[in-house]
Amino acid sequence: MLVIGFQGSPRSGGNTDRLLSAFLDEAEKLGAETIKIDVGKMNISHCIECRKCEEEGYCVIDDDMQKIYPLLRRADLVVLASPVFFYGLTGMVKAVVDRAQALWARRYVLKLDDPGVNVRKGLLLALGATKGENLFAGVSLEAKYFFDAVGALYSNQDRLTYRKIENSGDIEKHPTAIKDVREKAREMVTPLVKRRRVLYVCTENAYRSQMAWAFTRHKYGDRIEAMSAGSSPAERINEVMAEAMAEVGIDMAYITPRSLNDALKTFTPDLVVTMGCVNACPIIPNAEIVDWDLPDPAGTPLSFMREVRDEIERRVNEIV
Repeated sequence: MLVIGFQGSPRSGGNTDRLLSAFLDEAEKLGAETIKIDVGKMNISHCIECRKCEEEGYCVIDDDMQKIYPLLRRADLVVLASPVFFYGLTGMVKAVVDRAQALWARRYVLKLDDPGVNVRKGLLLALGATKGENLFAGVSLEAKYFFDAVGALYSNQDRLTYRKIENSGDIEKHPTAIKDVREKAREMVTPLVKRRRVLYVCTENAYRSQMAWAFTRHKYGDRIEAMSAGSSPAERINEVMAEAMAEVGIDMAYITPRSLNDALKTFTPDLVVTMGCVNACPIIPNAEIVDWDLPDPAGTPLSFMREVRDEIERRVNEIV
């Protein structure tokens, strides 16, 4: 499973950074893959309200946000960490929130759900220097709508906020803060790392294995962690396959083929399902291997891709 954390403070190594790091360190100890995104070190422009994302489904601004969209789609847990600036998120992390409009458009304008929408969770970590009653009202609302846009489940219980944190080292002096985030990591990560693991394998990782992965993640992601890979991965997923999946409401945007060797670096499957390419799959200790021997839909029309899609969904339901 993947946990990504947005470090939204201008000060690397400051209180916000230390609090987020404590969460990510605990998640890693539990077996999660973690990525910390220090927003202040990235080139992320503000939204220009061109509305292209609502027309085309993608943001047209070419900057580092294009690297973040695929990570948001892969993530099982998204952590938004920021100090409070004038009762809101910092400007740098607010740019990330605003640029999530592209994902909001895919979900609410194009009516497509990304495969992780039913399992992904969100967490807010926020610090403020004052003790005002409404100190976190603004950041809480911003977080709520950000998590909704990126398809992450979020509630008022999924936030940890701390007042009177101003000077360097204040977060370590707080009586419970570090302990709180470690306990929250155990609460949120443990059920996800305990899921059964299924790896779907085909040659190019552009058709069959991607569909099997998407159906498994979308329908059963709360109890099964799925991944897909290819023995000779293509550069990109097939557009006809993505069109066929869009017909059943599943969004394959920002998904890229992955090599089998790369997948096995971070993923130890309990079950390996091959699509007729069982000979290309290496020996994986303690993993059961099942071969579906499905026809390769490469170069076929949409009508045939639909048949393969429906057969894969049926087999996913059976195997679960």
